[in-house]
Amino acid sequence: MVRSTSFFAASHFPELTMPADILVTAPLPDFLYGPLKADFRCHDYFQTTDKAGLLRQVAGSIHGLVQGGGTVTPTSLLDALPALQIISVFGVGYDGVPVAYCKKRDIKVTNTPDVLTDDVADVAVALILMTGRGFVRLNRFVHAGDWLKRSPELTTRLGGKTVGILGLGRIGKAIAQRVTAMGMEVAYTGRNPQEGPYRFISDLKALAAASDFLVVACPGGPATRNLVDADVFAALGATGTIVNIARGSIIDESSMVKALQDGTIKAAGLDVFVDEPNIPAPLLEMKNVVLLPHVGSATHETRKAMGDLCKANLDAWFARKPLLTLIPELG
Repeated sequence: MVRSTSFFAASHFPELTMPADILVTAPLPDFLYGPLKADFRCHDYFQTTDKAGLLRQVAGSIHGLVQGGGTVTPTSLLDALPALQIISVFGVGYDGVPVAYCKKRDIKVTNTPDVLTDDVADVAVALILMTGRGFVRLNRFVHAGDWLKRSPELTTRLGGKTVGILGLGRIGKAIAQRVTAMGMEVAYTGRNPQEGPYRFISDLKALAAASDFLVVACPGGPATRNLVDADVFAALGATGTIVNIARGSIIDESSMVKALQDGTIKAAGLDVFVDEPNIPAPLLEMKNVVLLPHVGSATHETRKAMGDLCKANLDAWFARKPLLTLIPELG
């Protein structure tokens, strides 16, 4: 469910001559870009080869900005947009937005939570299944004709195993519900304990030590950069698997590669990486690693819902109506 906010557009902003001017700083799908172009004057900062020239022409008239969830928006760009009122993020993550800067300038930041929760949770469960039961390796085993030569290897039973969840937000709770239905135990860590049936462990290393699968589901950004490090991998141990469907920056990738190479941890299932689409070469060679190309929300239905919400926030703002979403830091 999309949460509404009672926040109305600030009255001190001057009235606009519609349609408003929007700066686009990321590649957008047609189902979002088409409606944006129909209702706003869109200026494609991402595609242009002369970004400085574009800014010289339109910077003073830009009132809205659309970016992707993984887009990094520097304060230097925002400094060049004196009339900017709102950033609408096409994605749930907004770690690339300088939130403190936006709060100081009273620039509103919206994102697209809730609509992608189920799809991302499904990917987390798929990675648990693929790493624990070895389904990717077994698929290759059949395609290679090896079943004609020998029996497949035994894998790991999932029922009774513990899934530790780093970040019990919307997506974390959806993951917990799914793995509980599979007969797995759930523990979690976060800023504070929450009411509910899951076991809270305040220390990340202690959570890792208690987990067979450690699932990263917390927000990215400076506060969580390299939070999952060599000490956490050591605590997870040789029978533990790391799963990440959040942000690549939360894991210290070099420490993870070493932990996998040394047998410090058993396996990894990854949908996100530090420098996408570039993946550390050793990971590509490891049979105990499952890699996906950041497809957590990659379904037709969810991406369309994300696009609709991204635009709906802009529509509401410029119509001086309540925003549908507003990031917590600005709420």
